[in-house]
Amino acid sequence: MSRNFELLQNLGREREMFEAPAQIDTAVEEPVMKIAPPPVELQPLQLKMEEAQRDEMFKLVQRVFMTPGSGRGRMVVVSAMEAGNGCSWICARMAEVLASQVSGSVCVVDANLRSPGLHREFNVPNHYGLTDALQVAEPIRRFVTSLTRPNLSLLSCGAQVERMENMLSSDRMRALLPELQREFDYVLIDAPPIESGDESVVLGRSSEGIILVLRANASRRESARKAVRDLESANVRVLGAVLNQRTFPVPESIYRKL
Repeated sequence: MSRNFELLQNLGREREMFEAPAQIDTAVEEPVMKIAPPPVELQPLQLKMEEAQRDEMFKLVQRVFMTPGSGRGRMVVVSAMEAGNGCSWICARMAEVLASQVSGSVCVVDANLRSPGLHREFNVPNHYGLTDALQVAEPIRRFVTSLTRPNLSLLSCGAQVERMENMLSSDRMRALLPELQREFDYVLIDAPPIESGDESVVLGRSSEGIILVLRANASRRESARKAVRDLESANVRVLGAVLNQRTFPVPESIYRKL
């Protein structure tokens, strides 16, 4: 299946996915900021993307991490509406593109403990990672894996253990997140799907916000609107949405019908 995706926030239409028609702001929109071409890279990207995917990924990274006032030390959660939306694919490529654009350190964290996938995206083992770090009081640097780009690291899921569903809301996890922010300039967290429980909400509260990954022909508008309302009620900021696995161009006029 094609991995084409569309950055809804870049089109200025992401709210139409989440709001009822009567609530749409009728004020004149500001012009969309033009994105400068990506700078010349010193190293090629490891993860495969088509040219159109690569362009959209650069836009997504610049929108989230490089807009004026975004600052440093950012922690962002990436979470799918449902399982199978390609969240790990999006998160891995966001991390590598970000690392190619900044001099600071980037760490991508696999917090989808029930169905980890980041280690497969980067083709590295998953035997020593987040679940292991949550069971001992040791520096987080001992549990991360360096990847092909010098400033990019992976904290994989780690060993399968009992009662994993409680680990992300533990006191140790709450202490681990600030440590990650101290150790790395940018942190991207691949979180469990919204539909699977409250883990994404817990992580979102400790971050600057969540990027929702929607799947074309699967994620429904009403479900997305409800997810945004629930996140905002829990004081979690929604930074934007990505429509993934789009197999053909979708005109803007039918986004509100998804």
